[in-house]
Amino acid sequence: MNILRTLANVTLEVEMASPASHSRSVIFAKRNILYNVAVRQGRLLFSTNDTISDGQRKPSPEKRWMKSQKNSPRSDHLSWEERLADVVTPLWRLSYEEQLEIKQKHQQRILSQLARHLTGDPQGSPVRGRPPFPVLPVLPSPVRDGYRNKSTFSVNRGVDGNPKTVGFYVGTARKGDIVCVNGDHLLNMPEKHKLVARCYQDFLRLSPLEPCLLFHSGGHWREVTARTNAEGHTMAIVYFHPQGLTREEVAAHKADLVEYFTLGPGSVCQLDSLYFQESAMTRCTHEESPYQLLHGQPHIYEEVLGYKFRISADAFFQVNRAAAEVLYTTVRHLCFPTPEDGGGTTKPGGTLLDVCCGTGAIGITISPRVDRIIGIELIEQAVEDARHNAALNKVLNCEFVAGKAEVVLPAAMSQLSAAGGGPLAAVVNPARAGLHHRVVRALRNQPAIRRLVYVSCKPDGEAMRNFRELCCAPDPRKKFWGDAFSPTLAVPVDMFPHTPHCEVVLLFER
Repeated sequence: MNILRTLANVTLEVEMASPASHSRSVIFAKRNILYNVAVRQGRLLFSTNDTISDGQRKPSPEKRWMKSQKNSPRSDHLSWEERLADVVTPLWRLSYEEQLEIKQKHQQRILSQLARHLTGDPQGSPVRGRPPFPVLPVLPSPVRDGYRNKSTFSVNRGVDGNPKTVGFYVGTARKGDIVCVNGDHLLNMPEKHKLVARCYQDFLRLSPLEPCLLFHSGGHWREVTARTNAEGHTMAIVYFHPQGLTREEVAAHKADLVEYFTLGPGSVCQLDSLYFQESAMTRCTHEESPYQLLHGQPHIYEEVLGYKFRISADAFFQVNRAAAEVLYTTVRHLCFPTPEDGGGTTKPGGTLLDVCCGTGAIGITISPRVDRIIGIELIEQAVEDARHNAALNKVLNCEFVAGKAEVVLPAAMSQLSAAGGGPLAAVVNPARAGLHHRVVRALRNQPAIRRLVYVSCKPDGEAMRNFRELCCAPDPRKKFWGDAFSPTLAVPVDMFPHTPHCEVVLLFER
């Protein structure tokens, strides 16, 4: 399979784009060895233990971890810091290679569910729990610690009872034992985010206003979000419930916030942007309640694979920039292979449908390989950012459309059918709710789409429903007239070290 050889080059390509430490190079080299052996032998190595005989096999990291969880002392005996780390970064006690092995087996189990549905035996058990299509070894994150470029810190009662504590929750509302614990020790948090949280806590304790602990029970100060880029530029977003305050009173407290972070102790954060959103709703968009720029620049910028991207206060951007380069490189290779990938031409050409395109990162990074990119995104601010990003990078073959994918996509498909010409591929990167069934129907019913790449951060959720809909037999009742897709390759990418989660990139072909 030529595509296996392609993926062996992904990590090398990303390394050349982003120089890394020696330890990172060792992991990449080890993964490349696995790929090369898999290609030579015509089979897939699922873990580094596959060559060990059963008599010599040691308990897997997953079994050792689960056993340690089962036999660990009650959390009452752990420090608050350990309890929080176990909630936010459950794999933090394991080596990185052990974390990757756990994630590998978890993805195999999830994808074996798809295999059971494809064979018409939902209760069956594929041999050794492995799907019939290749699942490559998890592509590691180039950065393991402090990788998050966005963190949101809550406000609630701390261990000492102080209601103006900024951190992360331990406990549950059902049991009524929620405590807010400082996150300074968490491995996935960068120092700049921790500094913003500490300063915000100091500001709250100086403010005469109470925090908003229970949303409908009074109080004003809510959580804070910190966003950073690779250069250390920092944006902070403070969320505020106005309750019964007048405009003048709110303005006075905003002025105090600005003074604290620009002239007071909070100036140590060196904020490039300070935003403020006041709302009587728990969550709302910029359109519902605009983000107010109180200080600094309206955006920060991030570079990925040589392209520059604008980040707004509420823009979606992959939380791990370095691993995003691995993810986007993988998607690019799978959507439009080049000659060394087995594609056959210098530039494949054709059109890419980028569904749920966000701020356009996937389409823009793929743009040199195709004639045309059509991106579809629900959030208007994200589409505005995508258009700006395309112009910023002088990418002229991308167009971005705002609207519900289930409404926009069928019309776009009709246009493409009429225009004809060149190969047509699609990439979908939906939220956890997955794709609307009308989007799946439009993709299924467009025979020109021979290759579809699905990116999912939760393949065992609603995405699994999408996988089954893409692969089921034609069904007139559901208006699925087109031929079924078949999954041919899965590539997990570790976007979230120290947690059980990772992205999976699934290639479907027909």
